[in-house]
Amino acid sequence: MLTRHTQKNLTWIDLVSPTPAEVRDLMKEFNLHPLVAQELLVPTYRSKIERQGDDILVILHFPTLRGVAERAEHEIDFIVGKQFLITTRYENIDPLHIFGRVFEVEAVLGHTSATHGGHLFASMVRSLYQALGDEGEALSRRLKEIEDRIFKGDERRMVIELSQTGRVIHDFRQALLPHREMLASLEPAMTRLFGQEFSYYMRDIAGTCTRVERAFMHLRESLEELRETNNSLLSTKQNEIMKVLTIMAFVTFPLSLIASIFGMNTEWLPIVGLPGDFWIVMGIMAALTISFFVFFKHKGWL
Repeated sequence: MLTRHTQKNLTWIDLVSPTPAEVRDLMKEFNLHPLVAQELLVPTYRSKIERQGDDILVILHFPTLRGVAERAEHEIDFIVGKQFLITTRYENIDPLHIFGRVFEVEAVLGHTSATHGGHLFASMVRSLYQALGDEGEALSRRLKEIEDRIFKGDERRMVIELSQTGRVIHDFRQALLPHREMLASLEPAMTRLFGQEFSYYMRDIAGTCTRVERAFMHLRESLEELRETNNSLLSTKQNEIMKVLTIMAFVTFPLSLIASIFGMNTEWLPIVGLPGDFWIVMGIMAALTISFFVFFKHKGWL
């Protein structure tokens, strides 16, 4: 599917899963190099920057959050020209859809500051990084919810929640790793095409990317602290359970021993046969039980 947006002399072509016919038409209209056009037809699993004549091909992968436990990675191909920008993607990406609506409104109102494809590219990539910042805020709120549930005694369930959230944060950071290097490599090509003053826009994009990376780094640190806290609380609760079970086993063992002794099939047993022998044995067992609990309480084990 091809969508065309225009502002004065600037054109933005947005492609979603383009067909060979659409790519051929764009090659003729914008005089694209065949190698550059070929990149639009199939997904590329590595970030890439390539310049052919006055056109610059940029391939970046942006992580996108779907729920808390599922992470998807979207590829966006950019072809940046002097008076046009072509974007290719293989599924719908909400930030680009929002950017398209804003672009159309600015075109109608005439409120546009973009004078060439580089300005449009810089504005679009900045909006994509800002969307990633919003995803980071969503993860931050999720970590806050997990923290509240941890201190409400739901440590066991939070082990899975922390693991799933940790995987998402890890995947986000891994997807963003090539971006800084790609942007640094892109700056010389962009400044040669659009002039030295365009380096300001590239540094601005790189700064936005760095802030997003730092935000996810802080999220990872918060996650690790929550994980340690959750493990400590879980370990403490398990230790308490084990202590109670150990004390109960220690208390019931001598009682079981007494019951076994008086249940022996012998010709003579002390107390057995006396009036109220059952209650005497039960009294001895009750006295031992109370004595054990008083002793444990005195030692601070209960």
